[in-house]
Amino acid sequence: MTTPPDPKIAPRLADEIERLLTAAFAPTRLAVINDSARHSGHSGDDGSGESHFTVEIESAAFTGVSRLERQRRVNRALGDIPGQRVHALAVKARAPGE
Repeated sequence: MTTPPDPKIAPRLADEIERLLTAAFAPTRLAVINDSARHSGHSGDDGSGESHFTVEIESAAFTGVSRLERQRRVNRALGDIPGQRVHALAVKARAPGE
């Protein structure tokens, strides 16, 4: 039996990003990479260790969709995370077979 998450403990942002993208796109491949350590001390580093991320996602939902529209859809699925809770988000969105 799995222990339910403690509501007093905030989930890691990477886990939240993964959950939101999985729900929105049912990806065949998803990697959420925390790049924050590489940007320590740079602009946008808020000291949280969760300021810079790369998302690599593959989903049939991106078939026939332009690169720009894929990024827009990912940003919409993430709500207030890009630009408000995360300083930088790199998105590599592909359709299967690309």
